Amino acid sequence: MALLDDLKDGLLIADGAMGTLLYSYGVGHCYEELNISQPEQIQNIHQAYLEAGAQVLQTNTYAANYTKLSRYGLEDAVKSINLHAVRLAKETAQDRAYVLGTIGGIRGAGKKAITLEEIKRSFREQLYWLLHEKVDGLLLETYYDLEELKTVLQIARQETTLPIIAQVSLHEVGVLQGGLSLSEALNQLEELGADIVGANCRLGPHHMLRSLENIPLPKQAYLSAYPNASLPDYIDGRFIYQSEPDYFAQQARALVEQGVRLIGGCCGTTPAHIKAMAETLKNVKPITEKEVQPKPIEIEAHSVSQGGQEQLQHVVRRRKSIIVELDPPKHLNIDCFLEGAQALKEAGIDALTMADNSLASPRISNMAMAALIRQHFDLLPLVHITCRDRNLIGLQSHLLGLHCLGMHHVLAVTGDPTKIGDFPGATSVYDLSSFELIQLIKQMNKGLSFSGKPLKQQTTFSVAAAFNPNVRHLERAVSRLEKKIEAGADYFISQPVYDHEHMHKIREATKHLPVPIYIGIMPLTSSRNAEFLHHEVPGIKLTDEIRQRMASVAHDPHLSQQEGISIAKSLIDTAYNLFNGIYIITPFMRYEMSVELVTYIHAKQHTEQERELHHGKHIV
Repeated sequence: MALLDDLKDGLLIADGAMGTLLYSYGVGHCYEELNISQPEQIQNIHQAYLEAGAQVLQTNTYAANYTKLSRYGLEDAVKSINLHAVRLAKETAQDRAYVLGTIGGIRGAGKKAITLEEIKRSFREQLYWLLHEKVDGLLLETYYDLEELKTVLQIARQETTLPIIAQVSLHEVGVLQGGLSLSEALNQLEELGADIVGANCRLGPHHMLRSLENIPLPKQAYLSAYPNASLPDYIDGRFIYQSEPDYFAQQARALVEQGVRLIGGCCGTTPAHIKAMAETLKNVKPITEKEVQPKPIEIEAHSVSQGGQEQLQHVVRRRKSIIVELDPPKHLNIDCFLEGAQALKEAGIDALTMADNSLASPRISNMAMAALIRQHFDLLPLVHITCRDRNLIGLQSHLLGLHCLGMHHVLAVTGDPTKIGDFPGATSVYDLSSFELIQLIKQMNKGLSFSGKPLKQQTTFSVAAAFNPNVRHLERAVSRLEKKIEAGADYFISQPVYDHEHMHKIREATKHLPVPIYIGIMPLTSSRNAEFLHHEVPGIKLTDEIRQRMASVAHDPHLSQQEGISIAKSLIDTAYNLFNGIYIITPFMRYEMSVELVTYIHAKQHTEQERELHHGKHIV
């Protein structure tokens, strides 16, 4: 506990980056493995920081956990790498500096990439070996996801009474991803038993200082800061940090004036930065009182016009509703698309849905086509958004653009992998899962970006989610729907269903859900089309009867199309009695098929209304 004693009335200077120096030397593919293969390199860096004035050294174990080491095939080396790391740091320190066992965060933007259970297992293994070597404390650093940090902090606190430093990383000044203020996050960490709380990485000294200016002093814990040297530059294929040591030292003095007592460096910092900081802070005393006036986050909450049209999840709750998918073309002749949109508008659909490069093949931007149909036909567009084609930056930019164009109905989907499309060598991004994309959109509806930065307005998106009922275990698919509802889904749109009996099963399995479903119907165009869908398109299965019916008219294209429409009408008859929402998927831009089906549904509605009217008169 001597480390905490030293902080009662003074400051402690910590070391700087390990990876930056190793990167600059051009050594190693896995920096933590160097504890074993090149221990002299690691010790030399520890020694350089010690001579620069560091009073706290951290072990070279930031990513020495099962999850991250498995990327290099080193998952079985967790014990060896961590033991060597602590021994190297302690041999260098020789009781002249404290040695902290470092454990870094695993999650980045996407939470679903690794579960909390996996994180717990990985953390416990690394923690065990660090404690085995009797470190002086633990440094939990670079955690973007507060849920992850809180989880591992509680585990560590149960296992040891050693000092624990818990540090978050920020995308934006003063807020964590998700919009939680840094002040509230540090309060929560202190309540869970962290002895020192603070922030590290991502931000340079300037933005780190801005983040701490409105942070009150912790009640019992101490405050820490490990800023990057600066924002990185990218020169000749390498990341370079330009900050001068003297500037870093000046900013360190300003951080102390905000209450920081444990101060070190993260990415880009070197022994020169730590030396300048140590000399500047040599006789500086920590502050004991601090006045802050938190700045409220200003978000303009107002309702944006949606063209006078009701949100689809409300429409489908009170009456039968029809939406139709008409995919943007793969070429620049859009006449047929616009003709189809106009015909469907006149047929009386509630919305036109447009996929986002369906089957991983490039098409005209659905945002552009949505703008055109609104401009020409005042037709409600439902824009699909995949996680495949845009990174986290692009997704947010796309959503902001949709909002500004007045397009507030979106379908959040994962997206078909690029390997099934026209360019199988293209990169699939998948920064987020469909669950996380839904959460992001709902967070933007609260006026916050992914990183927690205020948008100054609340978006007003109505969020649909995809439902694939054509699976062996329907209950598992329904379980996914329940999780999507938790994430914020307002309603569901299903893959096409080609089985009457299965539709009844779907209805029974989903009747407890609090949100509505649009059931998918896609007319077949030929026997070849039916066989392709059944055998090669993920998430679609046809009954033997339907395949046989299409095969029986395979010799005549006109009869094939008519048979496809007849089958679709039969499926609509079943769907109409089970679901309020019907989702018609137009095959191959043959919008006349969709128009015929929409007309058929409206005729059913008209007949039903006449029957009810006649029945009412009969009663009277």
